[in-house]
Amino acid sequence: MTIIGIAGGTGSGKTTVVRKIVEALPECSVAIIPQDSYYKDQSHIPLEDRRKTNFDHPDAFEWPLFVKQINDLKEGRAIEQPVYSYIINTRLKETIHIEPKDVIIVEGIMALYDKDMRDLMDLKIFVDTPADERMLRVFVRDIAERDQQFDILVDKYRNVLKPMHDQYIEPTKQYADIIIPNGGDNAKAIAMLQQYVRSFARELDLKKL
Repeated sequence: MTIIGIAGGTGSGKTTVVRKIVEALPECSVAIIPQDSYYKDQSHIPLEDRRKTNFDHPDAFEWPLFVKQINDLKEGRAIEQPVYSYIINTRLKETIHIEPKDVIIVEGIMALYDKDMRDLMDLKIFVDTPADERMLRVFVRDIAERDQQFDILVDKYRNVLKPMHDQYIEPTKQYADIIIPNGGDNAKAIAMLQQYVRSFARELDLKKL
């Protein structure tokens, strides 16, 4: 099994990079584990207070469960992945059953933040996209998909997204084995990464023989 960690700021293009990796691998050989699933359960907190949660701070995540479930997959054990709802700002009762696969992709803004998590990874990737491009992507997404107001988004960027990125996300770049500038728009870097993960897949196939 190969575990790949993909980190980068909000709007950096992580999802595109993940999709390109999946396209380069055999069908049904990959499990994608989003870090967003491991936001702490807040069902015991009033909804108005939940909405004040800083989702870009390390304390928002339940790291012990996150690390345990990735380790379970690495050891060949299936997991019940939590499901988080941004509508009610807490976990749902439902879970997603995930079986171990040849390749596990751990994706999230702080996928490389925790040392115990990093130690489980065979390949660590940081998707590095300029702040202005990330900001524009976030604004377009949140206005279209989450019905956010422009002035609220500006305030959020200034007071949450930017300081949290500078303090907690950007420093994790130092742990990356591969840094992809301009995210999914970097065709050459993506092609090289695809070739690299294909070599992983071939090695795994040979070990099964």
